[in-house]
Amino acid sequence: MLPAHSVPLSVAVMGAGAVGCFYGGMLARAGHRVTLIGRPQHVQAVQAHGLRMQTLGFDETVQIGASTEASAVAGADLVLFAVKSPDTEAAGEQMRPHLKPGALVLCLQNGVDNAERLRAVLPGIQVAAAVVYVATEMAGPGHLRHHGRGELVIEPTPSNTSRSDAVAQLLSAAGVPTEISDNVRGALWAKLILNCAYNALSAVGRIAYGELVQRPGVTDVMHDVVAECRAVAAADGVTLPGDVELAVRRIAETMPAQYSSTAQDLMRGKPSEIDHLNGYVVQRGTALGLPTPANRVLWAVVKLVETPSRPAG
Repeated sequence: MLPAHSVPLSVAVMGAGAVGCFYGGMLARAGHRVTLIGRPQHVQAVQAHGLRMQTLGFDETVQIGASTEASAVAGADLVLFAVKSPDTEAAGEQMRPHLKPGALVLCLQNGVDNAERLRAVLPGIQVAAAVVYVATEMAGPGHLRHHGRGELVIEPTPSNTSRSDAVAQLLSAAGVPTEISDNVRGALWAKLILNCAYNALSAVGRIAYGELVQRPGVTDVMHDVVAECRAVAAADGVTLPGDVELAVRRIAETMPAQYSSTAQDLMRGKPSEIDHLNGYVVQRGTALGLPTPANRVLWAVVKLVETPSRPAG
């Protein structure tokens, strides 16, 4: 049983990039014991100076634990799991021998199948999927920059919904609006559609959302991508919540300065999650017998850009 939300909680963040640092930082700022687990340059900066959180509401340096080792999840009541989608199984296996019995792992990743994949490598551990709506970036080692939003939608934990309630209260009290939904699969697909509409185009153009939608032909391409995604979701038995087209339009309005995570990855020379975004829609479309040409083109173009060319001869 998780402690009540008024009691300081022990929290580990596996994958302390922009998303992990935002939510871990908010919990640390609220008085919880948080350890970020991430890359050496970020960990060293946080250990030396704390985590600078430059948000729309405040600009503060938060003192917070940091480690490069997966063993730092030991003793945590709550683990925020925020590694890149291709690293899900490997990171889960690294954590497994160190997790406290009864720990809850909250999956804060892009894509729709990460929680399922994580459960496969963490038998006996409670894993709950979450949908993340936040615009963030790492502006430098130990320096988080927040561009907008920050809410979470989480699924009820199997067999013990009071744990979900406790986590939602804890996060809300820390300044993170959180709701529990019985249709997290639909919400994850809705978020996937937003990512499919924006991520690849922002990455290829190296352009923020607000300017992106002003460029010729972009909104038409987005419309085609969304239509394909909706068809695949329907064929896969997914019920999408809300007005997806409206949500796509609102992203550029609410996060005009945001570059997609795919754009941030490519600009830093890192592999992207495109196989788990547009690539996932192509995969499911193929399995279900549905054509996805717009998603296939965006997937292929990002794969071309992220793979360095090799000299001939």
